[in-house]
Amino acid sequence: MAHNKPNPDDRSDNVEKLQSMIVHTIENMDEAEESMKFANAEDLARIEAKNERRRESIASFRQEIKDEYQAQQNGNKNEDNYQ
Repeated sequence: MAHNKPNPDDRSDNVEKLQSMIVHTIENMDEAEESMKFANAEDLARIEAKNERRRESIASFRQEIKDEYQAQQNGNKNEDNYQ
């Protein structure tokens, strides 16, 4: 049986990953809003609800970016900063 060794916690590119996630989420929202032109009432409600969840995710991603940036400025690149 192979001994699996966990990868080290590399947070050096978390900000870039989070920014990419924001961009993709916004693109998905734009595509969903475009599809609303052709949606029936049920699909319209579903799209609106999903885009609301996407807006909440974007806000969370932005907060995580601030947290990661602050951690990098404090020199805690490889430490968890959960409180």
